[in-house]
Amino acid sequence: MDEPRRVEPVTAPVGPTGAGRSALATARRRYSLLTTRDKVVLALMVGIPAILDIVFIWLPTLASIGLSFTNWRMVGPITADNFVGLKNYVFLFTQYIFFWPALSHNLIWLLFFVCIATPLGMFLAVLLDKDIRGSAIYQNAFFLPVVLSLAVVGFIWELQYAPGSSGLIDGILGRTGQTNAIDWLGNPTINLWAVLVAASWRHVGYIMILYLAGLKSVDPTLREAAAIDGANEPQTFFHVIFPVMAPINTVIVVVTVIESLRAFDIAYIINHGKNGLELLSTLITNNSISEANLVGFGSAIAVVLLVISIVPIVVYLSRVMREAA
Repeated sequence: MDEPRRVEPVTAPVGPTGAGRSALATARRRYSLLTTRDKVVLALMVGIPAILDIVFIWLPTLASIGLSFTNWRMVGPITADNFVGLKNYVFLFTQYIFFWPALSHNLIWLLFFVCIATPLGMFLAVLLDKDIRGSAIYQNAFFLPVVLSLAVVGFIWELQYAPGSSGLIDGILGRTGQTNAIDWLGNPTINLWAVLVAASWRHVGYIMILYLAGLKSVDPTLREAAAIDGANEPQTFFHVIFPVMAPINTVIVVVTVIESLRAFDIAYIINHGKNGLELLSTLITNNSISEANLVGFGSAIAVVLLVISIVPIVVYLSRVMREAA
């Protein structure tokens, strides 16, 4: 009896074969491989900013961290005798009388921006997003201080705060005499608040432009859907628009923290960061360059400021990214 013949299964070819496979490979090479010119352009676009970032940011940062363990005074080379370990940090936290007032002033600066200046900028952006009459004029007027540097802002407000008849604010308040004039920038109990108003004049316009750009990019159908559901304007903003603008909110938080902690120009222009205007940034300058040339001690203050600046930003960004994921 003959054995049954084994029939091999016939498998259909998967994918293109022959000329089709060759054409597909050619198309993939055409669209997936970078040309030499593309590689050069990408290398320049990524490499040049990376080199500048390393040279002007990371290398000075590492140098400051290293110098913070020395007592170098910018005289002669750094030798083993210049290394003092943690003595700069111990002196900073325990004996340097200006450190804790400066730190408290930076925190007040941050709270003022977070609680007053930044919400005011967001509020102006919401108003101007309604395309009211003359909104372009208002935008330019509020944004104008952003174009000016904080040094120029300091000079402008120094004129406004000048005591007596030469100052605009004292003139408006009627305090133009020698006895009733308010020394806005010389009185250590009020000069910090006066400077915060001047710094907010610039910060409000910056936040307004950032938030206004975000509001312009929001899909208008979201507002229409909220209106159909019966939501009023505050409900629409806080429950619909504000959550959608999470990326812009993150940028604004980071900008506010950085602007608050790196505040320097306006306080230094007014009185070199002294007599009630002590900030960590002005202490760095006064100790490193302007007065004692204590580069090692000034670098220790800079490292502390770096840590204070990085920690809240990293914590906030990690939380936002975790929620987004």
